[in-house]
Amino acid sequence: MNDASIARDLPFIARPVTALIGVGAERASQLARLEIETIEDLILHRPRRYEDRRHLKAIAVLERGESAVTHGRVVACGVKWFAKHTKSIFELILDDGSARLHCRWWNMPYLEKQFSTGDELVVFGKVLQLKPRTMDHPETEVIQTGDEEFLHLGRITPVYPLTQGMTQRWLRGLIWRTVQAALQHLTEPWPPDLLQAPIQGLPTRVQAIRMLHFPESETEPPQARRRLALDEFVTLQYGIKSRRAEFFRKVQSLRCPGDNRFVRPFLVRLGFKLTSAQTRVLREVRKDMSGAVPMRRLLQGDVGSGKTVIAACCALMAIESGFTVAIMAPTEILAEQHFTNFNTWFRPLDIPVQLLTGSRKIRPDGAETARSNGILVVGTHALLSQGVELPSLGLVVIDEQHRFGVAQRENLVRKGVYPHLLVMTATPIPRTLGLTLYGDLDCSILDEMPPGRRKIQTFVREADRLPQVIEFIRQKLSTGQQAYIVYPRVEETSGPAGIKAVVMEFEKLQKAFAPYKTGLLHGRLSHPEKEAAMNAFRSGATQVLLTTSLIEVGLDVPNATVMLIENAEQFGLAQLHQLRGRIGRGSQQSYCILVAAARTAEARKRLSVMERSNDGFEIAEADLRIRGPGEFLGQQQSGMPRFRFADFNTDRDLIELAQRIASELAAR
Repeated sequence: MNDASIARDLPFIARPVTALIGVGAERASQLARLEIETIEDLILHRPRRYEDRRHLKAIAVLERGESAVTHGRVVACGVKWFAKHTKSIFELILDDGSARLHCRWWNMPYLEKQFSTGDELVVFGKVLQLKPRTMDHPETEVIQTGDEEFLHLGRITPVYPLTQGMTQRWLRGLIWRTVQAALQHLTEPWPPDLLQAPIQGLPTRVQAIRMLHFPESETEPPQARRRLALDEFVTLQYGIKSRRAEFFRKVQSLRCPGDNRFVRPFLVRLGFKLTSAQTRVLREVRKDMSGAVPMRRLLQGDVGSGKTVIAACCALMAIESGFTVAIMAPTEILAEQHFTNFNTWFRPLDIPVQLLTGSRKIRPDGAETARSNGILVVGTHALLSQGVELPSLGLVVIDEQHRFGVAQRENLVRKGVYPHLLVMTATPIPRTLGLTLYGDLDCSILDEMPPGRRKIQTFVREADRLPQVIEFIRQKLSTGQQAYIVYPRVEETSGPAGIKAVVMEFEKLQKAFAPYKTGLLHGRLSHPEKEAAMNAFRSGATQVLLTTSLIEVGLDVPNATVMLIENAEQFGLAQLHQLRGRIGRGSQQSYCILVAAARTAEARKRLSVMERSNDGFEIAEADLRIRGPGEFLGQQQSGMPRFRFADFNTDRDLIELAQRIASELAAR
């Protein structure tokens, strides 16, 4: 059976673009570069903007600084060379009868072959000057007389993303012909009774496709986008809910109710009372681990809110029930800190704790190693290695889950037979993102800090204030406190000028902080060197630690009360908040100073959020608005599909509506 026969057997919109007249191998290759491989991809190719060509502006009325669409006939064009024939400017002059417009392109001499005197052009660009009227690098489209002329002029015209070798005119014509053919094959993807009430005011899917490409008013494209965004959100959430329902239908839980023989003495030895938020979350977790289906829970909580204690209690419940527990952390620093904490907590209970990282393997000596279950294994990605076996695995805990991909999470879970899963993050996830990404997980939030913690005072300072900042740090060192200084780079590399590197600044700051001792920590050090640097800082042998974002998770030194972050504009808000969480872990007042070299409006806006708020959820929402969802979870990491129309910042109402529609669909 040849490709043409296979294509005919597919539903129309699922056919490859080569099934369309005029799309051969070369055109298909061009479309593939735009991620268009099927007819459905083509009719969902979103215009990047629209031009109102119903009333094109006359050249004579164009104003300086205005971005506008105009048209006219090319009356002259050519290339001028200068600087010994190494630089050029291609210029064409457009005349519409009212005035002339000079259009210029720098160092693009090949354009001379694309335009000829007499061509009719539509151009879009910004007017730089009036004498003569000039646009640099405008977008252009050659207008030819033909049967499809109405597609390109006299209407609100879509302007699409293109690729090399493709023109707006060709792609616009292809999409118009394809949409006309496809409309009869398009149906509502969801039951009509389910959509009728919720989407009042939104067009049908068929209407949305037409309005996307051939709007009759300026209000139609935004309506079309919202309807198609809703479909994307419903598709994603229905898939998540369906998989979750299927999982729970097939799988039986390893019941881990525990008997409190370890949990009770552990809580007594802690020496402090759990917060009400921790108590609430523990009840939720115990109910999950005692239930008929495996726990699948996301635990969110700000830095210092007590997530590790919750993880310890979960581990003890599983161990009380005779199972092994695995805790996976993204860095060796964090894994080793967990190992130290859990070993301290669990040794009095006679529970063995093992460590497995890329560079270290620690197994308890003696009779403890004979136990095949009822143990805790802490590690990094090394836990995923093929030779690592985790017999009787009852609970998997993943810390800082946003550092791991979905596949890694699943690989660890598959080392057991449907163990319980607890994923933890100190990077609060905005509600809209959480509903979309983690619909397969129940969510618990630690929204209360332990008593006695002081709010960290945060200040943004210009780079020229650095000497005063250094002097402030020296004052704190003189009282016996310690400080972190964080840089965005390890060493000078190619990239934006003015970005500081920790290795290059080390010698300078050693002198600035003398006689106090300064340590150095970054990712290119060997494991023994990292270990020595951290131990020296933990013990107080070094008072200042110069480092990179390597310490974002894992280093816990209550005596460190000051953090200076250089080139703070290079970090995302979520990352800055995580870094700031390394201080404020003791009873003394702590200070975070953000020194920013670039003073753009966007950088100032972001950093001002850090100045005014210590609330991780508020900061997360601000980061989502400013930088988008990539700061929390990249597409590849999360398994999130490529959204053509959905927007996490503007579509919060659609996300919640999609949640309700998807729940009803799954229930049916």
